[in-house]
Formats: sequence, structure tokens, C-alpha cells
Amino acid sequence: LVPKNYSDSWKNTTPGQYDVEVDSGWVDSSTQAVEYCMDPRNFLNEVRIFQFETLSYDPYNNLDVIEKILYGTEFYKTKVSYLNSNGNTINMNEKYSDLILKAAKTSNVSAYHLASRIKQEVGPFLSHSSISGTVDGFKGLYNFYNIGATSSSEPMGAIKNGLQYAKDGKGASEATKKKYLIPWNTKEKAITGGAIFIGESYINAGQNTIYLQKFDVNDEGGNGLFWHQYMTNVLAPYSESKSIYNGYKNTGILDSPITFVIPVFNNMPNIPTDSPSINKSDFTSENKKVYCNATNVNIRTGPSTSYEIITTVSKPDKMTRILKGKQSGDKWDKVILENGIVGYIFQSYVSEFVQIPIEKIDLSLDNKILQKGEKKQIEITISPSDANVQDIKYSSSNPDVAIVDSKGLIYALSSGNATITVKDEISGVENKIDIEVYSKVTGISIDQRDIYLSVGDKYTLDAVIEPDDANNKNILYKSSNQDIATINQSGVITANKEGKAIITAYSEEDESIKVECDLTIVRKLDDSEIAFGDDFKVAGAQITGINYEKNTVQDIKNNISTSLDIEIVNYKNESLKDTDFVGSGSKIYLKENGVVLREYVVILYGDCNGDGKINSVDLLVLQRHILEIQIMDSVFVKAANVRKTAKKPTSVDLLLIQRHILKLQIIEQ
Repeated sequence: LVPKNYSDSWKNTTPGQYDVEVDSGWVDSSTQAVEYCMDPRNFLNEVRIFQFETLSYDPYNNLDVIEKILYGTEFYKTKVSYLNSNGNTINMNEKYSDLILKAAKTSNVSAYHLASRIKQEVGPFLSHSSISGTVDGFKGLYNFYNIGATSSSEPMGAIKNGLQYAKDGKGASEATKKKYLIPWNTKEKAITGGAIFIGESYINAGQNTIYLQKFDVNDEGGNGLFWHQYMTNVLAPYSESKSIYNGYKNTGILDSPITFVIPVFNNMPNIPTDSPSINKSDFTSENKKVYCNATNVNIRTGPSTSYEIITTVSKPDKMTRILKGKQSGDKWDKVILENGIVGYIFQSYVSEFVQIPIEKIDLSLDNKILQKGEKKQIEITISPSDANVQDIKYSSSNPDVAIVDSKGLIYALSSGNATITVKDEISGVENKIDIEVYSKVTGISIDQRDIYLSVGDKYTLDAVIEPDDANNKNILYKSSNQDIATINQSGVITANKEGKAIITAYSEEDESIKVECDLTIVRKLDDSEIAFGDDFKVAGAQITGINYEKNTVQDIKNNISTSLDIEIVNYKNESLKDTDFVGSGSKIYLKENGVVLREYVVILYGDCNGDGKINSVDLLVLQRHILEIQIMDSVFVKAANVRKTAKKPTSVDLLLIQRHILKLQIIEQ
């Protein structure tokens, strides 16, 4: 709501609702009024920022400060007296400041906030109907914070609603009334009980600023959004902030540390909404670079000296004029400073640049080959040197390889080539520079660290360079004992005779980057010694085709016919019990007299973390791999490639796993 006597721009002018008093003297506010009051950026000045002050009790709260806040009211240094229900006057030895400080300690609410709130809600006079104790039907009852004083068209309707709350909590339970000290038939109970209500219902429910008590946009308390507002006056945070500021200024506590909680909303407009009091017809839209031509010029929240100061600027500070004033008399412009502050400046202190066009842009970069992850600044030289530089834009021809920000800082993202263009949008003059992003080898992953082969077998080691976009993906191989086994440069291992060897895969680019696997050659196994279930797909030492709903150790053993001993371990080489799930990276060992004769690695498509299940954890693991936050081992990369394309997993595989989890499209094993 806004006061009825405000200008029409503040009020809801919808036909049938215009000037309809929701409460005596108050009408619906306009959309612009709400947008203006809700945008925190409109109030980040020395005075209005106090609507964002945190409101919890501070041990440094003291009586002197409370009295200074109450200065100018009938509460100031006044001993408390009140009427009881029989009309008798009760005099107390304590002052209002004493009761407020006691209430603050009990409720864990700032004493300064309570003092300011009382001034805001009932004004400067003890005769206010909410605290006079003389209202018919509610004699001897008090409500210092107007709690429950909901709007009503009845004369004194809001006050009576508040006093009804003071009387019985409007039908509240006995437990609730006890908690809030209801009935508020003494001023001490009203001040303390109301403070407890404010602390529990607002400050301790995530609404710990005046702003959040008016605009219920924080659901930390779990009581829903938007409806739980302490006051209906859309300007209440605005006006209360000045009351708090003045109180703090008079006490000299502005130099003390103060904590503010300022909300930042998604999808905020680039320019804060203007006050409805500002006449749009007084301005013409513009988008022109200008500068300040004087010293210590104030930037204000509106177009006159009656508006508050946001900051100051001096010659030759640059700014963008977005509205040019055409008012009669003193003219004001609306500007955006280079630090993003938006405000109004007296037009006489604004000068336009003399327009000297750009003729040439020279570019320099200390090295046009960037390493992946590197940042490098483009240096530009404008000719002539006194040309107006207003709208220089940077762009990349290949944002997958490199991007460039508005200041010319290049971010190298992945290997490849890109052209960076620097262009003056005013003159059309541009220049380009070609860059190359080089991605170094950081590691090598292999599908198995332990390999068991029979004499005469061949096995292709699956080694992969990391990262995927490394420029040099060549891998070299060697065997520690070529009598036992050899390996060619395609990664094909040939088992020559029984024994052990170490196979090493290393980067051609950097031989220090390498990985090893232990190779064991055992006796030749006859095909008749092992038989697998029909669903199992065996390719070399890899097994797929396992039913993801029947993948316990016992299920796997039931699908293998052999006289050899079977042991199954997970990807951590931890032995699994018969009831455990078998997942990607698990190994099936076939043993004879304790000696491993054959090893198979399990691939369960969609199981990216090896726990034998396909769920949201796999989505997270794959997502982190795609974003290169945490690279998966190659066996899990295979499992994540549910399309079985032999390419790296992508967001498409991510989607297919998600559809499997939702039972929309089952992954084929």
C-alpha cells in the first residue's frame, strides 16, 4: 500500500481499483512503486542501506544509544506508566529504554531495531491509540509494534485488529499466548512479548532485515514465500532506514562495524527502476559517453538536490548518459558510472567528448601460442591517440577454442585455432590476430593395471592420452621382458611364454608421463574349460551384456561354467561377497590352485562409478568428467559411453543415462 495522497504514479490505477482505500488513507501501490522499492540497488547509499542491516541482538546494545534513538519522542528518558483494565494508572520506576533493552535480551532482537520499530509503528506520541490503553473494548491493552494490525475499512479497523491480538492472540492456542506473554495488559509485556514475536516470526525465520520483513523473498524458515510480510506500506523499509540512520548518526555509532545483508536477484534489469516520483517526460533517452567537468560533483538518487547522495565524481571521470534532462530550470541527467553505479548528475557538470574518429587499431600479443587454461591480454593501440574510444568490442571466431572478454583478456579453453577480432563499433575500424591453443599431455589412462594372458594369446592394451584434446596423442610402448611378452606400437601384446613382465605406455611428447601394468602369462587354457551364459558378451578380456538388475556376484557366477575357482573383486580390488553388486571395473578371476589363469573386466554401461547401480550418482560423475573437473579412469569412460560409439562420452550419454533412471529408455547392455 501507499498513502492515498501520493501522486498517481505511485498508485494502482487499474479501473475499478483506483483510489479504493484498502485501509483508511491507504491504497494499492503501482507496479512501478513495488519494482522501485524492491530493487536493492536503489538504496545503496549511506542512509537507505539501513533497511538491509541485520537485526539480531548485539551485546554492545546499550541504554544511551536507545535513548538517542528515542530522542524527539515522548518515550525519551520517560518513566513508564500505563492504565490497567480497571482504568487505574500504574507507575513504574523503569524507563522505556530499560524495557526495550530487557526485551532485546529476551528475544535476541537488536534493541536499536526495537526502538526504531516502535517509533515507526506508533509515532512520537504516547497517546497513539495502539498504546494509549483507552480504546473502547480494549482498555488496558497495548501493542507497540502493531502486530496483527491487518488492514480494515472499518474506522480504526487496523488498530482494533492489533489490540484484539494483544487481547487473545486472535484465537491463538494457550501455548502460543504463553510464549508471547499474551495478553499484553502491561506495557512491559507488550514490548517484550511483541519483541519475542518479531524475533521468532521474522528475524529467526530468515527475515532478519527490515527489507526481508516487508518483501518475503527468503524461505529459510520454511514458511513459504511472499505472504509473510510484517507491514503493508511499500515504503516502510525506505522510511525506517532513515529513522535508524538518524538514530545511529546521533549516537555516533556509524563508525562502528555494521553488517548488512543485501539480496541479489536473478534476472535483474540492467538499470534499476526509477522512483515513481521522477517524471519520465522530463528526459530523452540517450546512450552517449560523457565526462565530469568539475571537482567533487554529487551523484544523487534523483534529479534534484533534495535526493540523497550516492557517491561523488570529479574531472575527468567518464560515464554514460542514458537520460538527458530537458526540465525547465535546472536540468539533470541520468548516468551510469564506469563502476556500474546509476544515478543523477547536474547537467552543467557534464560535458560531451569532442568526436575524433578512430582510424586504426594496432594489436599486440606477447605470444600467439597459448597453453590450454592460460589467460593472456591483448594490447591495443588506437590511432590517432586522441580519438574517442567509446565502443570497442572483442570477439572470437571459435569460442570452443578461446573466448575473449570485454577488456581483451583471452581465455584459452581447448586445443585448436581461433581468430580474435577487435572492432570499433562506431567507426567500423577493426583488426584481427590469429592464435593457437596448445593442449599439453597431462596423463595416460589404461583399461587394466593387471593383465593375465595364456601363452600364444594376443591382447590390445587400451591406452588413452589425457586430456582428450591434447595436441600430441601418440603413445609409445615397451615390455620389460620381451622373452615373456612383446608389445608393438599399436599396443598389441603377444604372450610368448609363462612368466611376468611390466608393460609401459608413455607419452611421445613427454616420456615422464607414463603408466604401467603388470602382465602375467599363464598356461594355455582350452576353450572347453570356460563357458559363459548366452547374454554375456566376451571380447578379449572384457565382459559386457550383464543384466543390470541381475548383477550380484552370485548372478555372475551362475552364468559361468568352469571347473576353475571364481573370485570377483570390485574396481578397488576389494573382494566381493555373493550378495554384492558387480559394477564397471570389477574383475572376474579364474584360478587354479590359487594361481590366476584368466582375468575379465566388467563393463556395465551407465555405471560410471563402479558401484553396480545406475543412478543419479553416475550422472554427477559423468558431468564432472565432461566438464574436466574430475577425469574418470578409462574403464569408466567405456561404461559411460552408452551409445558404444568408441568415442568419448558426451551430454548425449548423460541424457541417455537420465532416461534410463526415469525408465523412459533402458540402456542396452
